[in-house]
Amino acid sequence: MNDKVFHVLFLSHRNSARSMMAEAILNRIGKPHFVAYSAATEPGEAIDPETKELLEQTGFPVDGLHPKHYREFGLEGARDLDFVFTLNDEAAGEPMPEWPGVPVTAHWESSDPVQATGEPWERKQAFSRTMMELDRRLKIFVNLPLKSLDRMSIQHHVDEIGKST
Repeated sequence: MNDKVFHVLFLSHRNSARSMMAEAILNRIGKPHFVAYSAATEPGEAIDPETKELLEQTGFPVDGLHPKHYREFGLEGARDLDFVFTLNDEAAGEPMPEWPGVPVTAHWESSDPVQATGEPWERKQAFSRTMMELDRRLKIFVNLPLKSLDRMSIQHHVDEIGKST
């Protein structure tokens, strides 16, 4: 049996909420077949406090989660990537490096819960909605028969996942 481990990078604007959630979710539900990373076009200083709280409350490890710039993943000698998913329009529109490994790329637009306004409960609800949306998409993704699909079929599937909410 092929024991390939797929390496996945999630990109967002600040790498403080959505991409951190996606990294944590995939590292849990995709283990041992997927390893997830996250990065930003303009990294924030730290993980968003509400994101950190939600991840901790739902049992996800947060140690080691910190914003990183996407350039780290395009440097010479960087790990080959199999997939790169952008989670916002700014990241999708950014000129990206030639990723090592020539990964399949897709845009999975996801609302930024950090931008949510309103009462504290409304903000918490926005964070939960974003996390549930990412969880649904990633559960579909990890169940794709990637080892038996050709690149065009994989591209089609990951594009379709990005259109679902």
